[in-house]
Amino acid sequence: MGEVTDRVTYRLSLLVSSHVVGTLNIVTVLAIAPVIREDLSLSATQFGFFVTAYYAAQAIWSIPGGGFVDRFGVGRTLIFSHALMLFSALLLGVARSYELCLVALFLMGIGYSMVNPSTGRGVLAWFPPERRGMAMGIKQFGVPLGGIFAAGNGALAGLVNWQFMMWGIAAVILLNGIGCVYLLKFDPPRTTNRGGFLANIKTVMKNRNVNVYTGLSGMINMGQINFFAFLTLFLRDVAGASQPMAGFAMGLAQTTSAFARIAWGAVGDKWFLGRRKVLMAWISAAAGVFLGLMVFVGPGWGLWYGLGLIGLLGVTIASFAPVAQAISAEMVEPELAGSAMGYHMTGVHIGGMLGPPVFGMAVDWSGGYAAGWMVTALVVLAGTGLLVFVFREGIGKSVSKIS
Repeated sequence: MGEVTDRVTYRLSLLVSSHVVGTLNIVTVLAIAPVIREDLSLSATQFGFFVTAYYAAQAIWSIPGGGFVDRFGVGRTLIFSHALMLFSALLLGVARSYELCLVALFLMGIGYSMVNPSTGRGVLAWFPPERRGMAMGIKQFGVPLGGIFAAGNGALAGLVNWQFMMWGIAAVILLNGIGCVYLLKFDPPRTTNRGGFLANIKTVMKNRNVNVYTGLSGMINMGQINFFAFLTLFLRDVAGASQPMAGFAMGLAQTTSAFARIAWGAVGDKWFLGRRKVLMAWISAAAGVFLGLMVFVGPGWGLWYGLGLIGLLGVTIASFAPVAQAISAEMVEPELAGSAMGYHMTGVHIGGMLGPPVFGMAVDWSGGYAAGWMVTALVVLAGTGLLVFVFREGIGKSVSKIS
């Protein structure tokens, strides 16, 4: 039994590190944005398309990526995703044109789009329901951890050439990809299944319940993306925060999220087993209220009030992913889990793509940030309503095959 536990723990550590290197890749690009923009003489709009290329690739490839997991297994899919992320980092490290950078960011997005379905499928297969939420939280801990490492790269950008930095990241991705070879022994035999992965995807997309969950997940994720996208700008413009203070606020949100992701997973296992949607509803409803309360942030004491709210939003809107992914993995038959998670992530990424423009239009129309926060809060609460009153929690909760 101890040997089995050790093997599962090692597998989980590879899932965590896969999120770390995937997040490190893109967040480093965002952290060193001023250096890249200056070196390549890009406008702010041109650099904005870097982010668009990355998230558009994730939205496009999440569904086929989930189908790949169901067809080829966790290990093979993760190795393929690492190969793409490695190539994208190397390509960005040698790119001297804007167009080549866009290609690199698009490939980077395709590579990372397969990480969430792969790691989620691994947790579903290797952990029983009473430990699954905690395992989801632990593997999702890799996301903010990668962001913290990327922030360190941002500090080094003035000392190290940014393209050399991308080559270093490529080396880290390569090492982690080699580690994922260990997971191949736990993949199913490569036999032809009925209709292949396209049939799995078609089955998932015809499921009304899955469609509802995919849509509401995008709505709730709009809250997370808008929160992180406009946080520092909002604090500087409205609360009069200094750049170091705004950076501290972003760090506060990331840090509280890192611990909350694990905590929510544990809470889901202990008190909400079989009722994870109840836990997610409480988290997202609270987040909607906290987002609405951002309208009262201002200079002076209002800044300290804002820091308190930011900590609460780090615990809620920035940390619902482990619970959400556990629900998506359990809402269909086990053989369709990867496809369901890929489809779910498509909705998440579309919400992330639509959120900032909606927020920006609300700000431009009203002349202030209050409208942006209120629109965001209402969208999150509407998504929560669909979760509570329309979505039915799934049928795959009892399945696991620890080995």
